[in-house]
Amino acid sequence: MITILKETSRKPITLMGERAGVCWGADIYKEEKNYRRGLDCIKSGHHRVMEYVNVEMILDGYSARVIREWYTHIGGAPTRLQASTRYIDYSGFSYTVPPSVTGNPEAEELYRDTMSAIASACSRLEEAYGIPREDAAMLLPLGMTTKIVDKRNVRNLIEMSHQRLCSRAYWEYRQLMNDICSALSAYSEEWKYLVDHYFVPKCQVWGYCTEKKTCGKMPYREP
Repeated sequence: MITILKETSRKPITLMGERAGVCWGADIYKEEKNYRRGLDCIKSGHHRVMEYVNVEMILDGYSARVIREWYTHIGGAPTRLQASTRYIDYSGFSYTVPPSVTGNPEAEELYRDTMSAIASACSRLEEAYGIPREDAAMLLPLGMTTKIVDKRNVRNLIEMSHQRLCSRAYWEYRQLMNDICSALSAYSEEWKYLVDHYFVPKCQVWGYCTEKKTCGKMPYREP
């Protein structure tokens, strides 16, 4: 689940135009002019103005594995806080089950039994042996779900979307990006415009596929 926090501006394009207007000596007190100026900036490829629009959100229920990948997108000085494995009781932790596992009943049974065994072991280490929670938590798998509070700018998110909306991206990350797109689109009309026009896979940006193995959506680049 994605929760867009109230600190996220509902008028990102207007905010971009206002910031650009300061440096243009323009009238920044009329929202309509700011909106048009912001739209002109992003259509013209002047994307530095995007760095003035911060997105603050809660990402909840995604695997620790995909959140580790989320952390690799560090451009634009994002910051985040993650659910603690030192203080939170994970004796009955929730977890992510890949589609390839849910499609096989025997595999799913093995997967869930293993997760249950890990949770039971964490609980016994703490209760029966007095092992500190922070040490028992070393057993936790990357498939456990976690929660983070994340802050980054829209340029970073848009550039991330080009890679992570690609059909070659890891399935859970692609799901995460689609969830973020849906949450932002519902937040305001200006966000919906940005998502519809700029949160796209890289093949739509370049007009051809850059991957070694293509999904066939776009042709390869001509030699």
